[in-house]
Order: sequence, then C-alpha cells, then structure tokens
Amino acid sequence: MKLLTLNFLTCAVKTCKTQPSSFPLHPRDAELEIIEAELNLPFLRNILPRLMWEDICSVARELGLPALPAIAPIPADLLAAPLDPSTTTGGAEQEPSQTARDLHRVLLETCIQEGKLVCGCCGHEYAVKEGVANFLLPGHLV
Repeated sequence: MKLLTLNFLTCAVKTCKTQPSSFPLHPRDAELEIIEAELNLPFLRNILPRLMWEDICSVARELGLPALPAIAPIPADLLAAPLDPSTTTGGAEQEPSQTARDLHRVLLETCIQEGKLVCGCCGHEYAVKEGVANFLLPGHLV
C-alpha cells in the first residue's frame, strides 16, 4: 500500500466521519518496503495541489522517512535550477529538485507491507497484510 493512499483514507467508523482527528490514519508497527520507480515529474506536479500537505508530512515523520518541507512546494519548485542558464536549451529535460525526489520517495516508492493503520479519533486499527489494508468493520462499528 503506497503512502499516497493515506492522503485519501479516513476512518470508516460512523462516529468518526465528522471528526477531523479521523484523518489521516496513522501507521503503527509498519514494515515498509521501498519499491523503486522512475520519477514522474508531471504526476508529482498534478498531485501536489491535491495533497493534504501537513498530514503527508506528519505521516512521513512518524515513519522516519525523508523530511519534507514544512510548507507545500509549488510545482515549479520540483525542478532544480540550472547551474548555468546559458547552457539550458528549450527542449532539454530539467533535473528534478531534491524536494521532488524526496516527495517521490515518500509518496510513490514507500509501501506499507505489514502493520496497522490507526484512527486518531476512535483508535480503531485496520490491519495491513501483504500490502493490502482491510477496511471491513465488525458489525457493532458500522
């Protein structure tokens, strides 16, 4: 389960749906796996405005991942400034910034293989096994 997924998940317990502390779900006892993938700058630029930045940063801190900037970068910040502007051509590919690399590592390469996702409101734990989270609730919580 990629960490990007946590940006879209909240607790499914009925009493938590209106509580702000039910988002994000917090990983506990998480076994992480890094699955390297090619950096996709257009995807990062498009997903950036949709991210709940403070929550993504807090999850990354909880897991001991690369530190992301405290303030969400703008899409232009995902490209490194050329060392010599006179050598840059219009069609040449630009180098991704360190922020883009860290964001890519956190969102797209880091996967939770085993562990739990815990609601900050009710404390309900959702098991993650073999990279798949189980969001089925027992009958008394529905």
